[in-house]
Amino acid sequence: MAYAIYLLFLYPNNTIITTVTSILSNPIEYLKGVGPQKGELLRKEINLHTFRDLLDYFPFRYVDRTKVEKIISLHAQMDYVQIRGRITRLEVMGENRAKRLVATLKDETGEMSLIWFQGWQWMEKSLQLNVAYLVFGKLSLFNGYLQMSHPEMELLTGETVTGKQFLEPVYYTTEKLKARGLTAKAIGKLSKNLLEQMSPNEIQENIPKPVLEQYRLMDRSKAYFKIHLPAGEEDAQQARRRLKFEELFLAQIRICRLKIRRQQSSHGFLFNLVGDTFNTFYNEHLPFTLTGAQKRVLKEIRQDTVTGRQMNRLIQGDVGSGKTMVALLTMLLAVDNGFQACLMAPTEILSQQHYKSISELLEKMPVRVALLTGNVKGKARKQILKDVASGEIHLLIGTHALLENQVEFRNLGMAIVDEQHRFGVAQRARLWQKNVMPPHILVMTATPIPRTLAMTVYGDLDVSVIDELPPGRKPITTVHRTEFQRPQVMDFIREEIQKGRQAYIVYPLIEESETLDYENLMKGYEEVKAFFPEPRFYISMVHGRQPVAMKEANMHRFVTGDTQIMVATTVIEVGVNVPNASVMVIESTERFGLSQLHQLRGRVGRGAEQSFCILMTGNKLGHDGKERIQVMVQTNDGFLISEKDMELRGPGDIEGTRQSGLLDLKLADIVADRAILEAARASAEKILQEDPDLTMPENQPLQQFLAAQLGKSQWSKIS
Repeated sequence: MAYAIYLLFLYPNNTIITTVTSILSNPIEYLKGVGPQKGELLRKEINLHTFRDLLDYFPFRYVDRTKVEKIISLHAQMDYVQIRGRITRLEVMGENRAKRLVATLKDETGEMSLIWFQGWQWMEKSLQLNVAYLVFGKLSLFNGYLQMSHPEMELLTGETVTGKQFLEPVYYTTEKLKARGLTAKAIGKLSKNLLEQMSPNEIQENIPKPVLEQYRLMDRSKAYFKIHLPAGEEDAQQARRRLKFEELFLAQIRICRLKIRRQQSSHGFLFNLVGDTFNTFYNEHLPFTLTGAQKRVLKEIRQDTVTGRQMNRLIQGDVGSGKTMVALLTMLLAVDNGFQACLMAPTEILSQQHYKSISELLEKMPVRVALLTGNVKGKARKQILKDVASGEIHLLIGTHALLENQVEFRNLGMAIVDEQHRFGVAQRARLWQKNVMPPHILVMTATPIPRTLAMTVYGDLDVSVIDELPPGRKPITTVHRTEFQRPQVMDFIREEIQKGRQAYIVYPLIEESETLDYENLMKGYEEVKAFFPEPRFYISMVHGRQPVAMKEANMHRFVTGDTQIMVATTVIEVGVNVPNASVMVIESTERFGLSQLHQLRGRVGRGAEQSFCILMTGNKLGHDGKERIQVMVQTNDGFLISEKDMELRGPGDIEGTRQSGLLDLKLADIVADRAILEAARASAEKILQEDPDLTMPENQPLQQFLAAQLGKSQWSKIS
């Protein structure tokens, strides 16, 4: 009931809203040219349910129908072209089902072949010799000669006619759609049908007028018409620019509103005290001096926890930058103020690693630490649950087992999530329910997030960056080697082992080719054993098919130094801390993304000795593979690497963006459109600073649009 009143309050002129949504909310099958069967196919194949969905189904490129090429100027790199010429010869070639019609098209500069494999009988009757045609189609190369299959043919009546005066939009389609006649061209025709039914005022503006004027943006209605039916390149560019800005602007408005609402209304526990626990550890047990970056981040956390509002902070720090120490000191701050703290990690191995290192650091402190994972069972589990509920356990470390309903804290005040991109939004939100008032939340990632991605996906969080490595750490030397150089690589590993060091050899494991990858791993393991025979050398092997106990035992042997070489898949990407390991060999490097390569490289370089990363590939490499390897060899900077990774792969492929549910952009590209993103962010922040509730007259269209969208997307679920 309250919701309905809210809508009426936002929309005093209810008739206008009814008019606006009357056409666009219609089911897609009601559009001329669709019908029930095609409508069902459009829903299943490209998620078009309503007229609105079709309106938002934008062309991904355009074919320039304003240009007419000369045959002499055509070349194989061209795609779709338009030619004006005459048919000088028609010939049916081939036999039976292989029959085809071949026409010779001639202009004043040369001649070329036009071919029809289907419907050639009808074309043979229809085409006229020695009259002018406007021919449009896709070029292909056959036996060294350019030709065009199944082109569009338009009979010209005047000698002066040139090209068609428009850009032709091209839409994504699928094979199933094509089979039912829903080609890219047919989808374009449906869009045109829809636009012809609509009046311009049915698409309401949602960007405040001052913003439109500041950035010289086309109005919304015009942009929709021009993106589907542009008269020329300028029309298409301006329409796309406007609609990209809209996507990014609305995303930033939503993110910034979430942040403002959290800051204004989310109450948090007060950590007024920096007490004996924190100070004793800091002054007497801290194993090294904190870097300036670590101190800065701790100060930011300290400031957050004395405001009376819930902290939601993201810490970005490269591999080995000291995030765990910041997390520990933050948890001790909670203990000093009478609260418990927890640290959640994505894997059993990583949670055990945290438990081991934190327990050792707090060995002489009156702070009780416990580990809870899926493997803790029976009496031990019951005792941990009992002691957590009573408050006897101060710090609880574990996997997603911490989220289970049976885990009840006496007074949880600080929840830390490590490698946060591996947990979904809903999983992280369950930590909020572990106390009557939500605990402070600190999320950490060793996967550096490009600034544009952080602004888009994590913009509602306060962001801290640890951008210094602890003193004494040496940059890892990274080199590229090919299969021809494998003997030299193995000799180098042997030299490092003779110095008392250890080495990783990592093989890819891609879901789509898991069986083949497993075979390659086993073959590689046998090769390594041939190079490093027992009893002089001992090798651990770790992969996902092993029982958990075997995997843990093999990792433990490597961690303790009982084995000198670990042959593994990417299961060791996070969670193994062996300061003595000085060599990382990555097999089939070309199959890894940049961020994953950087994470793997971070397994070495954790001690005082010089460490090495060797990127192994075949002797032939594609362009992207060469580019990734060049980046890895040139820099150890995780933030530069993450930016390049996003350029090469796109933001949708970066781990964490898909399950976040927030990066669903139809037009904008947060790498290529960085300038638009930053302008959209600045505009959103300015508007919300001046008018956080969007009650000013110029912001009413924006408020109405956001209210109408409420509940339609993931945004409402996390706000």
